[in-house]
Amino acid sequence: MKHLWQLLLCSILLIACNNDSKKNKSTDFISESASIVFSVNNIEGFTSNLSNNSFLNSFKNTNTYNQYKTLNVLKNIKTKHPIYIGIENDSTFTFSFSTKYTDSLIKTDSVNRKNISFNKLDFTQLTLDKSILYTTKIDSIIIGSNNKTLLYNLATTKSKAKHFQNSIAIQDKSAAFSVIINENSAIKTPFFNQKLTLNSFTNYISLDADVSQDQILLNGITKATDSTKSLINVFKNTNAQSNALANIAPSNSNGFLSITYNNYLTFNKNLNTFNHTKDTLVNPLLKHSIEFGEVYFNDSNLFIINSEDIIATKEALLNQQNIAEDYRNVTIYNYSNPNIFNDSLSPFIINVTANNYCILDQFVVFGNSTEALENVIANYQNQTTFSSREYYKNVVSKVSTDASVLQVLTPESLSHTFQQNLNSAKDFNFKDYKTSVLQFIYDRDFAHVNAVINKAKQNYRDQTISEVFNISLENEILNNPQFVTNHQTKQKEIIAQDINNKLYLISNNGKIIWTKQIDGAILGRVNQIDMYKNGRLQLAFATKNHIYILDRNGKDVDNFPLKFKDEITQPLAVFDYDKRKKYRLFVTQNNSVLVYDIKGKPVKGFDFNKTKSPILTTPKHIRIGTKDYIVIKTENKLHIVSRRGKTRVTPKTSLTFSNQPVFEYKNGFATTSKEGKLVLISTNGSVQTQNTNLKPNHSIVSTTQTMVTQSDNLLNIKDKTLELDLANYTNANLFYINNKIYISITDTQNQKVLLYDSNAELLKNFPVYGTSAIDLDQIDKDNKLEFVTKGDKNNILVYKIN
Repeated sequence: MKHLWQLLLCSILLIACNNDSKKNKSTDFISESASIVFSVNNIEGFTSNLSNNSFLNSFKNTNTYNQYKTLNVLKNIKTKHPIYIGIENDSTFTFSFSTKYTDSLIKTDSVNRKNISFNKLDFTQLTLDKSILYTTKIDSIIIGSNNKTLLYNLATTKSKAKHFQNSIAIQDKSAAFSVIINENSAIKTPFFNQKLTLNSFTNYISLDADVSQDQILLNGITKATDSTKSLINVFKNTNAQSNALANIAPSNSNGFLSITYNNYLTFNKNLNTFNHTKDTLVNPLLKHSIEFGEVYFNDSNLFIINSEDIIATKEALLNQQNIAEDYRNVTIYNYSNPNIFNDSLSPFIINVTANNYCILDQFVVFGNSTEALENVIANYQNQTTFSSREYYKNVVSKVSTDASVLQVLTPESLSHTFQQNLNSAKDFNFKDYKTSVLQFIYDRDFAHVNAVINKAKQNYRDQTISEVFNISLENEILNNPQFVTNHQTKQKEIIAQDINNKLYLISNNGKIIWTKQIDGAILGRVNQIDMYKNGRLQLAFATKNHIYILDRNGKDVDNFPLKFKDEITQPLAVFDYDKRKKYRLFVTQNNSVLVYDIKGKPVKGFDFNKTKSPILTTPKHIRIGTKDYIVIKTENKLHIVSRRGKTRVTPKTSLTFSNQPVFEYKNGFATTSKEGKLVLISTNGSVQTQNTNLKPNHSIVSTTQTMVTQSDNLLNIKDKTLELDLANYTNANLFYINNKIYISITDTQNQKVLLYDSNAELLKNFPVYGTSAIDLDQIDKDNKLEFVTKGDKNNILVYKIN
């Protein structure tokens, strides 16, 4: 990028040479009326890059694309010298070109030549690829056009297009080509906001282009001579600031426009001059701002203020403290002047209805509804804003960190912008262009311009956590949502229950499939069984007085539910000893264990006497080698019995046991004592205890080789200890998926979900927002893991780990 002094020097030199009216350079023959001028330093690279660029090829079958295909005739020109091409703003796509003449300029084998005379001036008519081109040579310069009248005027007129020459003088000669866009161009606007028209924004834009197959990079300058008629000059006497709007703009929006300055009073004065506004009052909300912007959605947009003194900005809102709701510990207020920003910040802001607002750190966000602000809050807390996206980081790394104007567009809004400019209803397929960026950086009396249109690579990995959906139930959620398998699709769905004991089955795209009223709260997790041995899965679970088995449609299966007079005190245990789908249902009632078959009939042959004290955990089936062990745990005794209820192992201990489950661990059994000691029991009954410094209120979860313990804010994964922030935590969960171990824990006090790998490393982009323990699985066909958790009291969240 060249500096201002170079532009001034060039201007001085041109003025000094102005007395010489003779045209002797290629730039002297650029049409003054051209709306677009290409400076092509490499004609072969120019035509090749344009024809191979995937983005430009998206415009095939549009009128504009077909018009510009006319320029393909220039591929027959062979030269190492720059070529200047001017496009007129007319319906016939008239263009002209000029370059230094060489004998081998045009390939003779593809040309039909004919000498003609036009207004007594000799022309050469060339027929190239069924296109007609008229040329004439003036000294060492050859000029041409597809219009004889334009060519004649260029050849005979003494005037020179000095404004184009000034821009060309500071273009990057190493670029394959550069382009100058005049204010009278057919391009209506480079902005999604259609009120920001090109002819009202600036006089011209000069850009150096770097075009490859999957990327277009543009950088250059723009200049407007009249400070009162061109919008770019409202940034006069201000300095661009770092664009922070990406830190709060949700990535599920259509993009955003960010406006920055170091002094709002100066900016406001300039904007009032541009808008011919006599009212000099300053909006107190913006007085301490260094940035504002509009975030685009399909309906009403968001307006965001970035304040450098949020306390002062809050004070300006003291008369707007009517609370609409609280969402995720953020207060959303009503706002009484919904059109204030459209009125005072036109034409930058066009479609904001400020009915509500909220404050997130230094940002004040206005929207048309509480739902719109809930979306902002959720994405901000979940770190799923634009700034968290790798594709956004990749694109903005190619431009400046500070910009007076920054526009970020998604594929949908990029398509809309080109539809408006091309008067086309074609839905351009820009899905691979995740983020496109345009920025202007004001610098005294001109501005730098940068733009990036970048196609994401096919093997590119997002490496983020995204919210798949967010669904609210009618009432507060009672238990932790969990995944269950849809036997038809082999994908996962969600089962959840509300405080009114209504059960919900929810699809993995957030659709409620069915609801069912049951008699009480489900104890523990829901089991899935194939009771008919036909691949169709049922849901089996216990409530306080019933055992339920439901089919795919939420209907009770034969003989169920089973009703019990005495209270069921532990979650239902379902055992399939030999993996033959001959299920046994273990029902715990205080100190008794009852066993039923899949038809709901009591199973004869399980001879187990009542325990002397209440059973603390759900009975557990463990197979070690060829033997089955059923473990029933009370405070003072661990019963390890056979399928028939006969004692199989007698632990040699008098320990007092905790309420934690028993796990198979290293070919034996593992649990904890009430005092927090780790208890390891072999199949011959020998017992080892280890002092692990666990407090009485602890938890344990284990696979056969990996043990996780938790006590207050200490999380132990194998031999590593993590000291978490002091807070309230759910019990740790352990997941074994695709030969990998994951450990989750949720900070319910600060509403954070944390997920670790087996090496006790926190996964990238965690923590995220959540208020309950999670369930983790692969729920669809994209080979990525998802997890479900609770959000607000009646809210279920599903996230994808990309």
